[in-house]
Amino acid sequence: MDPHRTETQPPTLPAWAREVMALYESHASNEFLFHGNVGDRFLYPSNGGTNAGSLTDFLRHVLMGRFDVILRYDLAHGLRVEKGGDHFSSWPAAKDLVLPRSPQQAIQLLDHYFRYNGNLLQLGKSSPTIGVILTDVQLVVPASQSGISHEIAAMALLLRGWTSDAAVLRAPIAVCLIAENLNDLHPIVAANPRLARIAVPVPDAEIVGRFLESVLPRYPKALAEFRDDTASLGGQLAGGSLASIENLLKLKEYRSEAIAADDVVALKKNLVENESQELVEFIDSKRTLDDVHAQDVLKTWLRDDMALWKKGDVAAMPMGYLLCGPVGTGKTYLVECIAGEAGVPVVKIRNFRDKWIGSTEGNLEKIFRLLHGLGRCFVFIDEADQALGKRDGGSSDSGLSGRIYSMFAKEMSNPENRGRIIWVLASSRPDLIEVDLKRPGRVDVKVPIFPTSTKEETFSLLKALCKRRGILLGDAEFAELRELLPIMMTPGAVETVAVKVYRDTKVRNLTPLEALRSTFKDYQHPVPWETMRFQIEIAVKESSDMAFVPEIFREPHKMTPIS
Repeated sequence: MDPHRTETQPPTLPAWAREVMALYESHASNEFLFHGNVGDRFLYPSNGGTNAGSLTDFLRHVLMGRFDVILRYDLAHGLRVEKGGDHFSSWPAAKDLVLPRSPQQAIQLLDHYFRYNGNLLQLGKSSPTIGVILTDVQLVVPASQSGISHEIAAMALLLRGWTSDAAVLRAPIAVCLIAENLNDLHPIVAANPRLARIAVPVPDAEIVGRFLESVLPRYPKALAEFRDDTASLGGQLAGGSLASIENLLKLKEYRSEAIAADDVVALKKNLVENESQELVEFIDSKRTLDDVHAQDVLKTWLRDDMALWKKGDVAAMPMGYLLCGPVGTGKTYLVECIAGEAGVPVVKIRNFRDKWIGSTEGNLEKIFRLLHGLGRCFVFIDEADQALGKRDGGSSDSGLSGRIYSMFAKEMSNPENRGRIIWVLASSRPDLIEVDLKRPGRVDVKVPIFPTSTKEETFSLLKALCKRRGILLGDAEFAELRELLPIMMTPGAVETVAVKVYRDTKVRNLTPLEALRSTFKDYQHPVPWETMRFQIEIAVKESSDMAFVPEIFREPHKMTPIS
């Protein structure tokens, strides 16, 4: 990053680094806020090879490699000169100067230094090129404070002023601010329109592959099975940070264990879950749509979508699905089956809300960052009516619900996610989800999930769930039980019946047929019928295609529990 550089930017630099160089060298920006995967390791050329260091190392050696003076500040060490001490000491104010540790004093000193060099240029004298790196800037100018802090506001104003003050802009400076989450920063800084916000992503497959190739000599035992194919392993581990991947390699090398092809999926799952600090979890998806009973129209539609996805024809792929239906109808189960059919990870977003101001938004930033690093995946949000927030959250939560809504709305409608991230929302009360979050472009396909509509469907589901417990049912049992079998049974309810039947065969020594007769003789639905019918009616209204709705459910107000 040099105002006088004319050669082509190195093609091996990541896109975000090339963007920084273009913005600085075109004089479009002199201050950059790096956020996202800023705590990771970064590749850069060194002594004819490839090195991996911190973001600060990358900025200093690559983007600021030709700068005359590089200054760095963090709360732990205060302000220090990383490069160009002779240039810095030529500043008259530097004589007998003790570099400050206090953030306010450090920022004020930098402001004076910038203005001094700007004045030199105005007088026709030369000035060094100056790079400044402020790490963990969210601790210097945090978003949340108790009461009004004039000192923090003053520092935020100085940081903002460096992008617009003519006296400062004359100086050849580049200021790099580093913070993991934008929402952790004081809005005076984070919302500055003249500041260049640079999102640092989780490394993609190509970068992970290059990293593995560069560290192969250090971890020969861990990488023994991928010695000639680090690119393949890089593709499989994409989504984890380079730092977490190297920690894995260190442990494997210490134990003299090779990473086996069969272990990679589990290793990636552990990497990403640990990286997210348990904000997300992977759902095992060994099932397929063959494990979904009935609803053949729905299965055909979903399989058509999966076929398009596998062929890479994503233009017709939905941005998201909404699964709606009564409690216990198997919405989560269907997600697992869809994932198994597609052969891609399913990531479930866990509880990301936090009691600390700003932490919830920061958690969401981290989750979205990880999702982008995974490549193709489903993102499952259960109880979406509660998780996605409200456009008008009211004052009871200081506007948190509204901010959550805004973040999800923006992410779910990002056109770059089509064919990469498919959102799957599940709710028994989809009417409580904000209308804007359910519109096409965010959720394109609304899928109603219903209980059994015939005795044959009830028995088929019961047969499958009993078989898992070693209880085999056939045509003879169906003929004997037909009159007793209820309909409007959810998979959750049938699962409970199967468990009871298994228990009765073990504890009361009943035959499966006797146990089923006993269970269904006085059977009562676990969900009140009026609640069930209400939730069916909502699901029918939400459906994006009436072909998904069996005839029996199209007029829920006329239904009875046994009709």
